[in-house]
Amino acid sequence: MTFLRACPPVLIIFTAIILGLVNKPLAAQEGLFDRDRLTGDWDGLRKQWEDAGVAFGATDVSEMLSNPTGGIRQLTIYQGLLTTSVSLDLEKLANWPGATFYTDAFQISGRGLSRNAIDNLLTVSSIEALASTRLHDLWLQQEFLDSQASLRVGQIALDDEFYISQYSASFVNSTFGCPDIWSTDLPSGGACYPFATPGARLRVAPTTGLTFSAAVFNGNPAPPGPEDPQVGNSSGTNFLIGEGGFMPIAELAYSFDEEPIASNWLSDVKLGAWYHTANFPDLRRDSSGRSLADPTSNGIPAKHGSNFGGYLVVDKMLWRRPDTATQGLAAFLRVGYAPPDRNLISLEVDAGFTFKGLFPNRELDVLGVGASYARIGYARRLDQDEILFTGIERPVRDYETVLEITYEARIAPWWLLQPDLQLVFHPGGHTAPPGSPPVAAPIPNALVIGLRSGITF
Repeated sequence: MTFLRACPPVLIIFTAIILGLVNKPLAAQEGLFDRDRLTGDWDGLRKQWEDAGVAFGATDVSEMLSNPTGGIRQLTIYQGLLTTSVSLDLEKLANWPGATFYTDAFQISGRGLSRNAIDNLLTVSSIEALASTRLHDLWLQQEFLDSQASLRVGQIALDDEFYISQYSASFVNSTFGCPDIWSTDLPSGGACYPFATPGARLRVAPTTGLTFSAAVFNGNPAPPGPEDPQVGNSSGTNFLIGEGGFMPIAELAYSFDEEPIASNWLSDVKLGAWYHTANFPDLRRDSSGRSLADPTSNGIPAKHGSNFGGYLVVDKMLWRRPDTATQGLAAFLRVGYAPPDRNLISLEVDAGFTFKGLFPNRELDVLGVGASYARIGYARRLDQDEILFTGIERPVRDYETVLEITYEARIAPWWLLQPDLQLVFHPGGHTAPPGSPPVAAPIPNALVIGLRSGITF
């Protein structure tokens, strides 16, 4: 009992499953394990609010992750993300047709494994961030042209709608959500988790299956300064406009393979491009054109007056089990590019497979196998220059790769458990551990194992 009191709640629940408590007769579970959300319908009150135009949401994601080998040290961590949200249908509440107001907030707890034990680029968890309570989205959306178009204005996150794969969302590693070519290259990580920034988004769907989206975001979610951006904007309420430039983005999406049961689109292709108006330092050359590793260099990186990139996302249902809506084998591919002279990651490729309903009587479970490759830009040439000018061998950054195998087990409609395994190759892009001499051996490849729990309240 002392052990159970010391464990996080997710481990207590997991222990109960192992002991078979969840597999009690259905009569003993009636009501709890059949409801859509853990707290149910509040004796009808939740439905009354939703009918009136007010929808409350709350989800908790908790996980324990460990790297038994590799990285800069061995560590086991707990971290959690509680998300609460409110959505207001203003047509029902205020007779404002087509208008919606939405806001959500995060309560982040624990500490991250990548930050504290591996020091890699492709963060091993999509919920890793400094412990904080912060505002995230806060926007107003207006639909028009018979709902074929919508305009969203307020505080918005890049990874809410752009560069999204419907089949990569099941993975734990952060790069399968907001790609690390953004969270690593953009100032302060860009408007990706845990940040959102002021912006505006226009979306138009002129024909069936075709959607065009364009948006402009504030260029930096945190004020300039030497401190960690998550400390500089610790509450998500800075509401910076024009700070660090602006980031316009556009995406064209074509959806196909409509399934007949729920009319979902099972496959799609997306092409996107972005531009950033801020100054970006060159990663190899100084302002006079010399290598920054050259002893005669002035040490001042050359400045690029902007940044830009493009991406491709392909989702494809390869095989669908007959008479089901979404069960079957699917694949995804995401490719992103940014100029190597001003971006640490110049090319990112994510790919993988998911199988929903692989095992009998487990129709909602998802098995996923995915991999991500991030190529280092001209920073690797700087490392080569260092060797050339000093004559001392040292690690040369080249790439980082992660392989992930994960399984979402749906215990109840409101609860999933997800064992996860990741292999991280060339952490940090094949660089020496922080605080060590550059000539030190590179950070060892890491094995990451963990368990995630997701509960919808």
